[in-house]
Amino acid sequence: LPPVEAEALVRALQGSELRDIGGQGWLRQHEYVEKLNMHGILSASAGQEQLLTELLVTHAKIPVLIGELISVEIWKHKVFPVLCRLEDFKPRSTFPIYVALHHEASIINLLETVFFFKEICESAEDSIVDLIDYCHRKLTLLAARSTKAQAVTSAELRAELLASPSADPVPPQELQKQAEMMEFEISLKALSVLRFITDQVDSLPLGALTRMLNTHNLPCLLVELVEHCPWSCWEAGKLKKFENGTWHMVPPEDQVKMTKLDGQVWLALLNLLLHPECQHKYRFDDFNKSQLLKLRAFLTDVLIDQLPNLVEMQRFLSYLAVTEPAPPKKDLILEQVPVIWDHILKKNSGKWEAIAKHQVKHVFSPTEEELKFQAHRWAQTYSLDMMEALATDKPRCRVCGVEAAKRCSRCRNEWYCSRACQVQHWQKHKPACNLMA
Repeated sequence: LPPVEAEALVRALQGSELRDIGGQGWLRQHEYVEKLNMHGILSASAGQEQLLTELLVTHAKIPVLIGELISVEIWKHKVFPVLCRLEDFKPRSTFPIYVALHHEASIINLLETVFFFKEICESAEDSIVDLIDYCHRKLTLLAARSTKAQAVTSAELRAELLASPSADPVPPQELQKQAEMMEFEISLKALSVLRFITDQVDSLPLGALTRMLNTHNLPCLLVELVEHCPWSCWEAGKLKKFENGTWHMVPPEDQVKMTKLDGQVWLALLNLLLHPECQHKYRFDDFNKSQLLKLRAFLTDVLIDQLPNLVEMQRFLSYLAVTEPAPPKKDLILEQVPVIWDHILKKNSGKWEAIAKHQVKHVFSPTEEELKFQAHRWAQTYSLDMMEALATDKPRCRVCGVEAAKRCSRCRNEWYCSRACQVQHWQKHKPACNLMA
């Protein structure tokens, strides 16, 4: 994006009411977030993300993004299940619902891109407590997730929804399944954001560190993630790991290789356990001590060779095993509470069904003309050239899965390896092509 356009998008970011999710004004906000998200990823890959960072700090938009993140999270848990139970909720297209569900992923992805910078963390001010609570909720879900279940990625889900629109109403169970599929990737992004927050321990507001260490006991939660590693699973005797948005089969020689997600967990533990201020505040009672000492089994020479800083962790755990750390001093405790979460819940308490009925009637039951207009807007937002720049893999044929060099000339949304595959897929692709072209 040109700097002028990027600034205009940042300035236009604003909060929205729960009732407005999915509406026209809200969809414009989603487009702004999505464009900034894609711009941020491309800028970061080129090492030029400083402009976006400065714009978000200058215009104080990080608290706005955190507020929107928590708002759509509450919508997913409070309104969406009610909406799916309504008898008159029979959507003929899942994509409007998908956009609402995907909004959370877009925001957390944007935050992951920019939270690497100290000034972003500082500009969050008191809303950082809400973001810490959000990350804790997501990591708790991640730790509880069965490692046997392999999630469909959001990219695969979006392609499926665009390519296979049905004339029949989509069952509510299918929509809820789609939401669960996205939750896994969102939780992984929250892990990265939390790690960046722990990098800035010295810049956190009063009470935020106590909330991470004692209210939520994040060190023990991170130990759970090290133990159960939900981004890897065994399938038919072969190890699969989730990396860069997809599941990969891991060859035997790479099975001990640390992934980026493994690294995020270990770096967060290093920050929370070895920083002097954290050691001063954390309660090393018998339970916490026993949980932390489980890490020693994972600190192998192979792991330490990949992340040499873990030598300090190994020394700390050896010291912890033979000593009784001094209890935290009983200073005056001033605890901050999550204002955004509580405010949204109190404001909408008892109104969940009314909000759901309003959205079924006015938002998620679009006419064919409205759907076609919105599809055109989505096609502009998800610019194909931009999406190709973000993609790490070469396009694959929609029919046979081999590398593809040909694309549908009308909608430019589907790839094929040959004319034969395109003809074979045409009857299935035709409704989507007419909608997007």
